[in-house]
Amino acid sequence: MSEPDHWEGLADRLGSAYLRYSFTKGTAQEVEFLIAQLGLRPGMAVLDVGCGPGRHAYALAERGIEVTGVDIAQRFIDLAAEHAPPGAKFARGDARALGFDQQFDAAISLCQGGMGLGGVDPIGSDLAVLEGMRRSVRPGGRVAVSAFNAYFQVRWLEDTDTFDAATGVNHENTEIRTETGSAEPAELWTTCSTPRELRLLFAAAGLDVDQIWSVEPGKYAPNPASITTPELLAIGCRPA
Repeated sequence: MSEPDHWEGLADRLGSAYLRYSFTKGTAQEVEFLIAQLGLRPGMAVLDVGCGPGRHAYALAERGIEVTGVDIAQRFIDLAAEHAPPGAKFARGDARALGFDQQFDAAISLCQGGMGLGGVDPIGSDLAVLEGMRRSVRPGGRVAVSAFNAYFQVRWLEDTDTFDAATGVNHENTEIRTETGSAEPAELWTTCSTPRELRLLFAAAGLDVDQIWSVEPGKYAPNPASITTPELLAIGCRPA
């Protein structure tokens, strides 16, 4: 299956083991960078789309920011809510069908939590996520989205990858580690993007783009878009 719902099954199998993966260890640095770039202050409200077990939401809440996290996987929502700090709340929700209306000062979707998981309908899915994020923030509100870098993916294509050039979707046969440490086979479908595609998607969703940077987990920085880093970080806003 290639619809985003396959991530629910992966979440059930991963559980808290998700937070053992190395890419989750740079959360504090990523949040500090985003706070500065988005102009966030204590008391502001942020929507975390595709929040997973809540690692970014926790870090934001610990800095006095009110955070609402949504994720399609109930298992991740349960994990996030279990030890949520004050100021962080979580609810199951589909990133493609956000029901918020101008309730937040900013919206984020990081580590491909919502963007890039559209499978058979990558453009329609990503556009729906961005449109929902735009509706969720107040006029002038900020939006930050990470996406896999298509240039990097193609440059470093592995034997376990099959990249569909027509759709920009990479199919990966891999394995995941469960909470008990056992290895299980898994398939991942992830949409990869170019900076130009992100600009077009933002425009179609009614968002202005401020910056698109090349980043990697735990090393967010204002680096120009390139072919040498695995992710792109697009930052924009809802026009005032």
